[in-house]
Amino acid sequence: MRNITILLHDNVMLSSLALPLDIFNAAGVFWNMLNEKEPTPFFKVKTVTFDGNPVRTYFGTDVKPDMSIHEAEESGTIIIPPSDADLTLAPETISWLIESHQKGVHIASFCLGTFLLAQTGLLKNKHATTHWGYADRFRQQYPNIKLDTDQLITDEGDLFTAGGANAGGDLALYLIAKYVEKEAAFQTAKVMVMDMDRSSQAPYLMFRIEKIHGDKEVLKIQNWLEKNFRNPISVDLLADKAAMTRRTFERRFKNATGYSPLRYIQRIRIEHAKQLLEKGGTTFDEITYTVGYEDSSTFGKIFKLATGLSPNSYKKRYSYAFRALQ
Repeated sequence: MRNITILLHDNVMLSSLALPLDIFNAAGVFWNMLNEKEPTPFFKVKTVTFDGNPVRTYFGTDVKPDMSIHEAEESGTIIIPPSDADLTLAPETISWLIESHQKGVHIASFCLGTFLLAQTGLLKNKHATTHWGYADRFRQQYPNIKLDTDQLITDEGDLFTAGGANAGGDLALYLIAKYVEKEAAFQTAKVMVMDMDRSSQAPYLMFRIEKIHGDKEVLKIQNWLEKNFRNPISVDLLADKAAMTRRTFERRFKNATGYSPLRYIQRIRIEHAKQLLEKGGTTFDEITYTVGYEDSSTFGKIFKLATGLSPNSYKKRYSYAFRALQ
């Protein structure tokens, strides 16, 4: 039986804590119970804080841990759930994580918990992921970590990271498959009524437009593009509008927004296409024309590359959810 230790801290998301905790505890138990077999738990799960005192969750619920990090049994894996990205771990907690890792303990984080794991320095020059909405901030704070927010889960052998808050469930299932067997993970997913086919955050990613950069000329072009992205646009046209040479414009636009002009236009069009697909009632050929492309086959490939789903798959998955909210 592998010991799983979940490290609690202030502003932790209660659901992010509860989901992996329940999944690890359910592995080998609920499936066996449903099949009238003796439960065989695979994991022993405990929650800890630095000093053993309760923490307050993001929405104000107090949670009492099982013990402090000083009282915890030797763990096989430490899980770090998400908290506020501005949270700084106590030096003693960082030392505990580093020393645990040096002893062979695996460490996993998800969502903004990866900001906390990054504070240890253990992720230096390694692959990691976090919530897609905080990708730019993470890259600025930790440029020596290879961030890939398209991935839902990264595996460095003894360090694991996962995407958004609910990805704690995906991470738990992944680790069950790794530590026990894939069938145990499938059984746990079935009894918990969870999907096991999620591998990317791309379908959930929203194009975040950076406008607080101080380049007024680039900002004017961004505002113009938001109104005119449906029309034929070239980089030369944009450079002329900005009264710059093409080379200067491309350099300044990339420095300000993080995207090349053509990639920026593409992302605006994809985001608009996603919104139209979610609303339903429009064919992809019509959407292609509406957002400024002429060939739906070409745009379909671009769309799938960006979102990880074909336009038809995206529409099936998200248009139903959109209609249910009406």
